[in-house]
Formats: sequence, structure tokens, C-alpha cells
Amino acid sequence: MLPYEGGHSGGNTGAGDLAKGAGALKRFQSRIDKLLTEFENGPGGTSKVAQQTIARTSFSGGNLPFAEADGFFTQYNRVHKELVSLSKFLGDQIEMLRIAVHASEVGLDNVDEDMRRRFHTIDARLREAHAEQEARERAQQGNQQPRNDAKTGMKDLG
Repeated sequence: MLPYEGGHSGGNTGAGDLAKGAGALKRFQSRIDKLLTEFENGPGGTSKVAQQTIARTSFSGGNLPFAEADGFFTQYNRVHKELVSLSKFLGDQIEMLRIAVHASEVGLDNVDEDMRRRFHTIDARLREAHAEQEARERAQQGNQQPRNDAKTGMKDLG
């Protein structure tokens, strides 16, 4: 038999190896819990990122016509919205990982119904967001005009 990653040959691995595996999962879960807490309480947490907004008047005061300021403000808001969304999705993925580690530790049949429901709710939300992002990317690609750089003499800059 081929040895597995733990360095033992196949066959009788014993209860000691299982205890080591459970201990590793508990340590991993505690690291995930700590990471989730630090993330949500830190500057990358959803609530803190969402608070960092800028008013349009910050760029040219009194809503004076200033196309560059309008464009910058529009892009800032787009990027800010995406950062808030990414922050939330990262927190959700970390929480899903925490639930999955817990389920692997206690066994799927021993996970309480609320935790299962939370896992599936987060999973559905992430899948929906992923599908929406893919649809936006496909629509964006469909709206792009093909470039003919031979006419302009310019090289493709991205």
C-alpha cells in the first residue's frame, strides 16, 4: 500500500490519527472564527466599507457642471458598491467555511437545522450573485465594439 500524507502506510491507522484529525479541525475552525471576527470588526468589514461614501459636491461644490468630476464620482460610486459587495461575499464565504468545518467535525447529521438553513441561504445568495455577475459580464462583452487597430495605427492597450 502507498503511504498517505500523514506518513503512515495504509491499513490500521488507529484512533490516535482520528483524534489528531479532529484536533486539527478544531484548530482550523478556531482560526476561521477568529478570521471572521477580525474581518467583520476591521476596516474591510461590510459595515465599515459601506460607511465610506463621498458626496458629489466634494468634487466641484454646488453641483457646478464639471464632466470630469461627474465621471469620477460615478466611477467612485460603482467601485464603492462593488467593494461593499465583495466585503459581504467574503464574510459569507468565511462563514460558510466555518459551518462546513463544524459539520465535518460533528457529522452532517448532527448539525442543527438553523445552521444548515444558514449555510444554504448563504450558498443560494452567493450562487445568485455569481450568476448575476456572469450575466453582466456577458452583456458587457456583447456591447463592446470590435477594435480595428490597423486603421488607427494604435496597439491594443487593454
